[in-house]
Amino acid sequence: MEVVPKLIRFARKSRREKMQALRDKLQGRRLAFRSRLENWRWRIASHLEDRGWKGIPHLGNDRTAYVIGLFGTGRSYINELMRQNIGQRAKYLREHIRVHPGPTSMIYSGHATIRHVSRGNSPAVTSLILEAVRSGSADLIFIYRHPLDSLLTNWNYWRNYIRLGTYENISTVYRNTDDFCADLEQNFPEFEAFAAGDPDFFAALPGPRFLSFAEFVEETELFLQSAPLALRLEDFTIDPLKEFSKIAEVMSVDLDLSRLRLAPMITKPYRYLAVKQKVPRFRDFIDRLDTETKRRIEGIGYNLGS
Repeated sequence: MEVVPKLIRFARKSRREKMQALRDKLQGRRLAFRSRLENWRWRIASHLEDRGWKGIPHLGNDRTAYVIGLFGTGRSYINELMRQNIGQRAKYLREHIRVHPGPTSMIYSGHATIRHVSRGNSPAVTSLILEAVRSGSADLIFIYRHPLDSLLTNWNYWRNYIRLGTYENISTVYRNTDDFCADLEQNFPEFEAFAAGDPDFFAALPGPRFLSFAEFVEETELFLQSAPLALRLEDFTIDPLKEFSKIAEVMSVDLDLSRLRLAPMITKPYRYLAVKQKVPRFRDFIDRLDTETKRRIEGIGYNLGS
């Protein structure tokens, strides 16, 4: 059972770490409930729109905005920055994706792919989004990070969701990087199956499997070739105001950026480097990556570490 080790890891945390973990969990549940409630309201509105009801807002010269990020790239952090700082338009932010025939004030955030079918929104939906962007009725903002960091995040995310039905990030599941590395070492065959996109890894869930690592990297490359604005998550740790101002500019949102106080990112950038040093099999996994995947990682501006 996974529950007992998880309780043991929690008991080993310091009092401050326990309080932070509880606050994070409570905040996550609160945001998830709010998101479900809002999505329910707006799916009804969208359903009515299909039948002629003009209830989807379109204020001024707004264009429908799509914030796309493959799972594990930090899109939730960007969503929260927008909720807190984008002004009145934040009330139209929804964590699902819907395509409209013309411009709206809606902001849709989600996972989508261009070439490979996987869990999440299909290439057919992405094709409609890209068409809307080309027509001038929508904006597309793509969020990405080092693919190896995303791989570790996604392995942790999916294994917890499949086994426990919970959405957890690495920092809330594990006391520290050493604990995470020990678990990775112990379960490395499972990790390799996930990275290969093995359907058996997702056998307990209905629907298609998630992307393999090679497909994930390819999808990142394709989005960087297509998205008018692409933002690296790591750059938000350096100058979040500068990066956030790009979002406001693309969406034509009039904000006094000097008054914004942006929350720092909790996610640790380049975590994979520490894991690479502590887990030899993970280092070997990186070394064995096929030539095309390595080329693509370097082509999108990252290296594989020393």
